[in-house]
Amino acid sequence: MQIKKFVMVGTLLLAVLLLAGCGSEATPSMESVPAPTFAPAPTQAPAVALAPTAAIINTGGGTTTSSALISSNHMIVKNGDIKLLVKDTAVALDGVTQIVGDTQGYIISSRVWYQDYYGKNYEYATLDIGVPVDQFEIALHRLRDLAVRVTDESETGQDVTDQYVDLQSQLTNLEATRDRIKGFLDQAQTVDDALKINQQLSDVEGQIEQIQGKMNYLSNRSAFSTITTNLEPNLPPVVPTPTPAPTPAPIEPLGPWDPGRTVQAAAQTLVAAYRVIINFLIWFFVVVIPIFAPPILIIWLLIWLTKRFRKPTQKS
Repeated sequence: MQIKKFVMVGTLLLAVLLLAGCGSEATPSMESVPAPTFAPAPTQAPAVALAPTAAIINTGGGTTTSSALISSNHMIVKNGDIKLLVKDTAVALDGVTQIVGDTQGYIISSRVWYQDYYGKNYEYATLDIGVPVDQFEIALHRLRDLAVRVTDESETGQDVTDQYVDLQSQLTNLEATRDRIKGFLDQAQTVDDALKINQQLSDVEGQIEQIQGKMNYLSNRSAFSTITTNLEPNLPPVVPTPTPAPTPAPIEPLGPWDPGRTVQAAAQTLVAAYRVIINFLIWFFVVVIPIFAPPILIIWLLIWLTKRFRKPTQKS
C-alpha cells in the first residue's frame, strides 16, 4: 500500500511539472509580438465661441471636465451687437471703458475715426469688448444708458456642450491608449521595438495636447461674452438756408406820346447811318485804293505788254 501511495504522489508531481512547462512555452515574448498600431483620433475644428459654465477638474492625465456638470449645465456662447446714438462720442468712450473695468472685462479691439458734416468733424468709434458671461446683461443695460437712442441691438447664442463632450470622449480614449502604449514600452526587449513604440506614443501624446488645447480654448473663451459696441454722434438737424426770390425789374410807366421827339430820334439815326457810310467811303478811297491800285496796275500792264509783243505763230 505504501508503494502505491508513492507511485500516485510521484505521478501527480510529474503532471504538475509538465503543465508548468507547457504554460511557460505558451507565453509569447515581446520579440514575437508586433508593435501595436493606433489610428489617429479624429480632431474637430475649435469653436469660435465663448465660455462654458461647467467646472474644470485638473487630473493627473490632463485637464478634464466633470461629466455630471456638463450634463446639468449647458455651455452657451453669447455674443451681442449694439449701436448707440450718443451726444458726445469721447464721453461715451470713457463710459464704455468704465463699464469694462467695473465688470472685470477687457477691450478686444477698438477703432476711432472722424467724418465731416457740413464743415465740422464728428467722432465715431467701434469697440469689441469681452465681459464675464454673468455680467453680459448688466453690461448691455449700462451701455444703453450711455445713449441718446439705441438704433440697433442684437444678441446671439451658441450651444457648444456637445462639442465639448465629444472632445472629452476623445481625450479619455487617447489617454487610455497612451497608458497601454506605455505598458508595451516597459515590456520592449529590443531597441528597435522601443523606438517604434515610442514614436506611436509621441503621436498619441500630440493628439492629446491638441484635444486639451481645444477644450481649454472653449473653457477659457466661453467664460466671457463679446459685445460689439458702435458709437455714432447725434448730429444736429440741417436748417435749410432760404433762397431769396428774384426781384422783378420795375416797370417804368409810359409817358405821353410825342411825335416830334420820335421824328427827331429818327433823323438822328439817319444822320448817324450816313456818317458811317461816308466814313467807310473815305477810308476806302484814301487807304484801300492807294494800297492795292499800284500792284493791280503793274500786273495788268505786264499782261498787256506780253500779249502785245508776242510773236504770232507761223502757220505751216
